[in-house]
Amino acid sequence: MSKRHSVKYKIDRRMGENIWGRPKSPANKREYGPGQHGQRRKGKLSDFGVQLRAKQKLKGYYGNISEKQFRKVYAEASRMKGDTSENLIGLLERRLDAIVYRAKFVPTVFAARQFINHGHVKVNGKRVNISSYQIRPGDVIEVREKSKQLALVLEATQSAERDVPDYIDVDHNKMTATYSRVPGFSDVPYPVQMEPNLVVEFYSR
Repeated sequence: MSKRHSVKYKIDRRMGENIWGRPKSPANKREYGPGQHGQRRKGKLSDFGVQLRAKQKLKGYYGNISEKQFRKVYAEASRMKGDTSENLIGLLERRLDAIVYRAKFVPTVFAARQFINHGHVKVNGKRVNISSYQIRPGDVIEVREKSKQLALVLEATQSAERDVPDYIDVDHNKMTATYSRVPGFSDVPYPVQMEPNLVVEFYSR
């Protein structure tokens, strides 16, 4: 998998939560953080600490996006009309890797990134290999014909671990997904509580 694949569960351990809701997560057995100091008693977080943690959790959930890229998404959300936290979630859920993951074409968001980078995905009939590509309502995402029988894809589509949200219409027989609308925060099936309002507070300090 991608470079981050081998360390992705450290995000779970650091947060003390199973942020992807996966049964393999070590956070299910060890709620303390990774490393030799992970079991130290944790003090009460400051307001800044709470905001930072909320940002790290949301950023980590989407494949541990780089800080530069995540800040860019926030800046775009703040320029848009309406609630910035809702805009932030809408932009993150419009990412191609997020939609490939939501459509259950792959088992994890990390796998989605590599799957896209290796050219297995088309958008409206054209191959796209940029994970952060912004999808618009009505766009059709499909797995390339040669990639439909990959073990990774078959495993993901048959998994009962999670459901496809209602803002994506999926046909697993044809391996296509249509992005029907930009979701609101309450529409997104996060396995744990996300707090985009605290992320907005963090960046607007």
